[in-house]
Amino acid sequence: MAFTPPADCGPKFPPQHQPQQPGKEYLMNPLPQPINPNYKPSAKLLGKVALVTGGDSGIGRSVCIHFAMEGATVGFTFVKGVEDTDKNETIKLIKKFKSPSSKDPIAIAADFSRGCESECQRIVNEFVRHYKTIDVLVNDAAVQYYTNSIDELTEDRVERTFRINIFAYIYMARISLKHMKQGSSIVNLTSVLAYAGSSELVDYSATKGAILTFTRSLALKVVGQGIRVNGVAPGPIWTPLQVASLPAERVATLGCEVPMQRAGQPFEVAPAVVFLASNECSSYFTGQVLHPNGGMIVNA
Repeated sequence: MAFTPPADCGPKFPPQHQPQQPGKEYLMNPLPQPINPNYKPSAKLLGKVALVTGGDSGIGRSVCIHFAMEGATVGFTFVKGVEDTDKNETIKLIKKFKSPSSKDPIAIAADFSRGCESECQRIVNEFVRHYKTIDVLVNDAAVQYYTNSIDELTEDRVERTFRINIFAYIYMARISLKHMKQGSSIVNLTSVLAYAGSSELVDYSATKGAILTFTRSLALKVVGQGIRVNGVAPGPIWTPLQVASLPAERVATLGCEVPMQRAGQPFEVAPAVVFLASNECSSYFTGQVLHPNGGMIVNA
């Protein structure tokens, strides 16, 4: 999908760019909104234990907070040294909103870009040492790189993108399943670009397509165990991933490409993850994808 902003869609955000991935939420202007003040929790995940990759900021932070509001004990991963400030804020928010019966959150430093399988094993081991089990796994951590020329798709870049965006999802799921039981669930974050493609984000879009097919395939593999696997495919969402990968002028018009002509906020995605994680809400859903994308029709 090539981006051509409508003539009547003006700038949505101040032009801005961060030179390093992962991006830092606390430096964004305006700050993303992880919480809808009108959200009404109803104990959909009471007593559950959830692990969220990339939970320090963006959609992942919003998912952690909503899970905590719904009664879950939450742990998440972050990139040490780069995301420390965002991680600390997420810990504070989880503690603020969590149920009295839930355990305190933990943040596990992670780097999926090297030794991906062993890193996933270490994360799950640490998580299970704290909480003994995993009821919900949310795979959310990702990188994306803007594509000016096809020549930019070098071996190092493509391998890094696939390692973080899809290899880690596969290994996290495979290892976490050893600690899951009937009624557990996995939710993978894919993207509208898995369906639409993008000339701006070529390798990123390819990984999101892989996540889509992995989600459907894994759902079939574990359905007999009573474990559900689903996905969420957001459209353009105001997160650190955008400002750390897109040109400043492109950030300014983020969201113009969808019918609603605006970017979504993280709190507009997280309830879809809550829905899929909750057996109370989605016990007959597996191998499916929900589409908070501002009105784009994907016919899939």
